Amino acid sequence: MPGALSYTKTTLDNGLDVIVHEEHACPIVAVNLWYHVGSKNERPGRTGFAHLFEHLMFEGSEHHDAGYFRPLEEAGGTLNGSTNADRTNYWATVPREAVERALWLESDRMGYLLPALSAEKLATQRDVVLNERRQNYENRPYGLAPMTLAAAHFPLPHPYHWPTIGVPADLHAVELEDVREFFAAYYHPGNASLAIAGDIDTDEALALAGRHFGEISTRPPPPPVAIPAGPSPGCDSRPRSFYVEDRVELVRLYFTWRTTALFEAGDAELDVLADLLAGGLSSRLRRALVHDRRLAADVGAWQDSREIAGVFAISVTVAPTARAADVEAVVTGELARLADEGPDPDELARVVRCAESAMASLLERVGGFGGRSDQLNRYNVFAGTPGYLAGDLARYRRVDRSGVRAAAARLAAECRIALSVVPLGANDAALPGAEPADAS
Repeated sequence: MPGALSYTKTTLDNGLDVIVHEEHACPIVAVNLWYHVGSKNERPGRTGFAHLFEHLMFEGSEHHDAGYFRPLEEAGGTLNGSTNADRTNYWATVPREAVERALWLESDRMGYLLPALSAEKLATQRDVVLNERRQNYENRPYGLAPMTLAAAHFPLPHPYHWPTIGVPADLHAVELEDVREFFAAYYHPGNASLAIAGDIDTDEALALAGRHFGEISTRPPPPPVAIPAGPSPGCDSRPRSFYVEDRVELVRLYFTWRTTALFEAGDAELDVLADLLAGGLSSRLRRALVHDRRLAADVGAWQDSREIAGVFAISVTVAPTARAADVEAVVTGELARLADEGPDPDELARVVRCAESAMASLLERVGGFGGRSDQLNRYNVFAGTPGYLAGDLARYRRVDRSGVRAAAARLAAECRIALSVVPLGANDAALPGAEPADAS
């Protein structure tokens, strides 16, 4: 796997970062644009705006007041976008001859979206988002868990408290002027990063970016996100074990801890710890819970690393004949073992190789979610340089037995929030002592 991605970066006079990566193996070009805005840039009572704009930005702008999918799909391209707590991205992967069309469309909605933004479009996309929330959260099995855990780990007014999709009451209350102000604050060249990757010469790509984006006026830097001070949530006298009743057949348990932010010290060790616990058929919790003791139907673990804080999570779908308390005892025991003994050398080497392989798989593509253009923007926005690939790899290659032991010991020693998702009317299947959660 290469230790670096070749690139050229320049910043236009209006503040737009432009990153170009040449890859001439296939006659396609990826256009990938990140705005450094997500749900954490919202505020209580005004949530869901960033995700709402993900939808509105596909509905047309002043010089192309129509849907954005058709003109690029007709040219043979694919495109999409996504929003999370920290950023919004839009990407299109197109044949070589369609790259200028993709750049023109992207620049038009950056510079000229508001003249085409109408109350009708806002109402339509608000209904689409509300329906998406019903499908992906309220009516999906275990869909209430992420919202419940976020609210528990990040009490108001922390900006990670609410879900990216927003609170229904806020979406119902939004007015056209509200979203116009939000767009003006965050969707401009000085808060964006553009990556162009694939079968295109660097000079040509830079010239096209300057031609289509250079005339767009920038705006003042977005206001900083307020991060509440104080002790880590969940470490005071408040309850730390909850349950939610849901339309599910099997109990699912979540054991979660508030942890470090993306790229900070200890972040890679927590990623490795998650794979040691539940990554693959030979992982510790899968062996102990699924294969050996038949206490679980499935297990998972992950470090959700965000820009200002992270959450480490272990999920276990409990077998029909098993008890939640027995599952909890195994999870606690495996964490304690890793904190005391650390991983075996072969076990650790396998997990680090898997992390490298996963990164290499993403970089096989120039476009799409996680491809080269997306990674260049990710590193540019969150690490301050598009060239952080080598540093990112080095984080995992430096992980050793003592680092994993320290990560496991930190979880064993720090405050944990547990959530039991149980079938309707079966709250007695939750972890002992769990209290009802507000999952609204």
